Amino acid sequence: MILNIFSLTITITKREKSLEEALHNENVKKIFEENRRKVENYIRIRQY
Repeated sequence: MILNIFSLTITITKREKSLEEALHNENVKKIFEENRRKVENYIRIRQY
């Protein structure tokens, strides 16, 4: 009889963001929100 045992360990660590990455993400979020508002206004104007 052959017995194969596999052991797998997964370690999850929280990745810390650099200041540059955090600023980039904040700018992307602002641009996304601005574009979303523009599209909403455009759709609202086109409905009338």
